[in-house]
Amino acid sequence: MAETMAAWVVGRPGPVATRPLERVRLPVPEPGPGEVLVKVEMCAVCRTDLHLAEGDLAPRRPGTVPGHEVVGRVVARGPGADLLEEGTRVGVAWLRSTCGQCRYCLRGAENLCPSSRYTGWDADGGYAEYTTALEDYVYELPEEYPAEKLAPLLCAGIIGYRALVRAGLPPGGRLGIYGFGASAHLTAQVALAEGATVHVLTRSQDARRLALELGAASARGAYDPPPEPLDSAILFAPVGDLVPVALTALDRGGTLAIAGIHLSDVPSLNYERELFYERELRSVTANTRADGRAFLDITARHPLSVTTTPYPFDRADEALADLAADRVNGAAVLHIGG
Repeated sequence: MAETMAAWVVGRPGPVATRPLERVRLPVPEPGPGEVLVKVEMCAVCRTDLHLAEGDLAPRRPGTVPGHEVVGRVVARGPGADLLEEGTRVGVAWLRSTCGQCRYCLRGAENLCPSSRYTGWDADGGYAEYTTALEDYVYELPEEYPAEKLAPLLCAGIIGYRALVRAGLPPGGRLGIYGFGASAHLTAQVALAEGATVHVLTRSQDARRLALELGAASARGAYDPPPEPLDSAILFAPVGDLVPVALTALDRGGTLAIAGIHLSDVPSLNYERELFYERELRSVTANTRADGRAFLDITARHPLSVTTTPYPFDRADEALADLAADRVNGAAVLHIGG
């Protein structure tokens, strides 16, 4: 194994046009206690990576390697790591670790753990040839699916699934999806597989076409009213102005879940127009490992059509720029190794 590796780091956070990502060489990390070393094959590009690079999400350490939708293979194990054999195909996701002892962890809400740590934010992630992860927090992945189609499942898919649960969609209900990128196009398919009627509201014409191809009942502009009242809605676009728009579109007793880690300011709400009749507004914070396992079980029963836009590893900065400009259809994915 080589002693150094190619990687991208967040140098000086700022607008993507200032090229906040820097290509560097770093030492290949050594797995610590309970950790595995993963040779990265593929890493999907998440909007959270963009928020980190542009400074919307404050960096927790200088020179962080972003990326938390990693597909690769275990190539070494640290002390005490004995669950996964070398050569096992694994996925490394956003949630890196939790304390396991606080009131939140003990009640099954480890996503709210105050000591939680995250891949590509608190620790180096997958925009590199190698990364480390605690073996208790990685997912074993099937061999039969292409890595390019698996990578987006590890954040876009899992977070979208949690957002769908938080939205409280009733059986056969009417779901509105605001924004239609990597996470939304997977979540829509899960909802459709469960018998929902899905209405997509997004500014991108390409995304509207994709939504209709995947089975959405309608696809309109982000600020347009849906063709019928909604039982539930999920806001994937990080645009606070859409919160009152989505709340207004809800039927009585409906729920809006906000899926992103970052959201621009929400304008003042009119109680009678947007919240009365027991409409609910919920946030979504990260995910639990149980969410990940449940979502991956669903994808095993209902294989999803994963739309990807591939990029070679040396164009990671271009992938982020395209994501910022809504030029990515589905999920951007970095091809890193074989």
